[in-house]
Amino acid sequence: MRILLIAGAFNSLTQRLYAELTDRGNHVIVELATPRTPLPEAVRRHSPELIVAPMLKTAIPREVWSAYTCLIVHPGPVGDRGPSSVDWAVHLAEDQWGVTVLQANDEMDAGDVWASALCPVPDVGKSDLYRNEIADAAVEAALLAVARFASGSHRPQPQNSLPDARKPGRPRPPFRQDLRRIDWQSDPTDTVVRKLRAADSQPGVRDELLGGTWFLHGGHPDDTLTGRPGEPVATRHGAICRATVDGAVWIPELRPPRRPGEPRTFKLPATLALGDRLPPLPEIPAPPARGDGPRTWTDIRYREDGPVGFLRFSFPGGAMSTDHCRRLLAGYRHACSRPTSVLVLGGARDFFSNGIHLNVIEAAADPADESWANINAMDDLVHAVLTTTDRLVIAALGGNAAAGGAMLAFATDEVWCRSAVVLNPHYRLMGLYGSEYWTYSLPGRAGPEAAAQLIERALPLTAAAGQRLGLVDRIIDCAPEEFAAQTARLALRSASAPALQSRIAAKKAHRERAEAEKPLAAYREHELARMHENFFGPDQPYHALRRAFVRKEPPTGTPPHLSRQTGTTPIVSG
Repeated sequence: MRILLIAGAFNSLTQRLYAELTDRGNHVIVELATPRTPLPEAVRRHSPELIVAPMLKTAIPREVWSAYTCLIVHPGPVGDRGPSSVDWAVHLAEDQWGVTVLQANDEMDAGDVWASALCPVPDVGKSDLYRNEIADAAVEAALLAVARFASGSHRPQPQNSLPDARKPGRPRPPFRQDLRRIDWQSDPTDTVVRKLRAADSQPGVRDELLGGTWFLHGGHPDDTLTGRPGEPVATRHGAICRATVDGAVWIPELRPPRRPGEPRTFKLPATLALGDRLPPLPEIPAPPARGDGPRTWTDIRYREDGPVGFLRFSFPGGAMSTDHCRRLLAGYRHACSRPTSVLVLGGARDFFSNGIHLNVIEAAADPADESWANINAMDDLVHAVLTTTDRLVIAALGGNAAAGGAMLAFATDEVWCRSAVVLNPHYRLMGLYGSEYWTYSLPGRAGPEAAAQLIERALPLTAAAGQRLGLVDRIIDCAPEEFAAQTARLALRSASAPALQSRIAAKKAHRERAEAEKPLAAYREHELARMHENFFGPDQPYHALRRAFVRKEPPTGTPPHLSRQTGTTPIVSG
């Protein structure tokens, strides 16, 4: 079927639905609804059989929805209405939420229902919930709605004809800052965390801190630290810890408010954002990982279960700064010093990695120099993975991976993905050639021809498509909350396999042959020569593209690689 996706941005849900629909043989085109986009004209040009809107903040014009069936993917249960559905789900600590696919009409979120799906609401942030449980339900409901439309026999149900028992949601107002406000003198830790998590990625919680106004992003409870409520009491890996009336919370990122006439501001690690405002505070190391210990936060953890080591990491937005890379490399080297035969890299829910940290680079005094330091730190980490020959290394992707983060995964011996993972193994949309030894790992897995197409097309892949190409070795079909436990069980099974030691020996021999044929240093030298040009060349587009991405400058139109009407032939591994 010829399907047009209309979206405000090519965000995680739009990418996943694009990839899922494409996997099922549909011809899928994307049109971004920008202020400059004449939607009626664009729709006529594409001549779709069906329109699906996975993420849209503006109404579809009557001229469009009266002529075409337009399915709106609303991130709330049947009956829910309003622009802040997921915010409310987290703020109210709902046990269950859902997604409704409804037909566009002249009233927002009030159209006839084509399909719906429910999902649990774990104790996580809004963006994590949106990319995982909400996205799972959205794909389930959207695929069902598309199948029902394709059948030609299904008739959607008007919302006003459904009994109340089938409408668990209700209209809710926009979730504004007055509802998010933290009262540090009375709100207990769990309330503070819930308010922070309901705004974690956007818009943040507006608050006063150390003489300035900031938006707080992300929140994690701490049961061990105390202090005067609202005051910073410690730092850890770029985050600050603020005391509450009964404990404390870790806040990883801050964003200053936008000033009139100036560009949009962006999130940074809290200590970096505060700069000289930050008073001397103790840098508290994270305690050893213990399942039954007091609650706290850290972005990197290592634990062992018999012959298996688990090096888990979780960085906001999946971005890895120079500091993140160096600390993760230190953690990796520690893990490799341990007497284990299998090492699992990742394994948590949500993002695996999206590569270098563009926000930190944008904030640097010299973005080109920081870009260079960051890519070299990423390369050092990937090199350590590629040259580990005394154990099996597994990348466990509970969430999406892109650019250098995807290449970090492909450098391991096996890539395990939750079935819902979306892969973006390319760099060119940021004006970069790419590094992280991709010219070695990507063709080694998918073949030279497929690797070249992946880099050039710059389109998202499902985990299933990645497996067909040789990029993914195992798909784990489970809920987001179950991924870590399932990964652990499978890793222990791998460690007990009779053929493990022979596999490790074969891996070592293969690496020695490959090194003799062409050293890894040659791949790195070639890639970094191109990246140096991208970073320091006077006519390179990278800095403008990065700035637009970081500051969320609205696109002027739909990129050609999304709206083109040909080129959807599946990539075949060579």
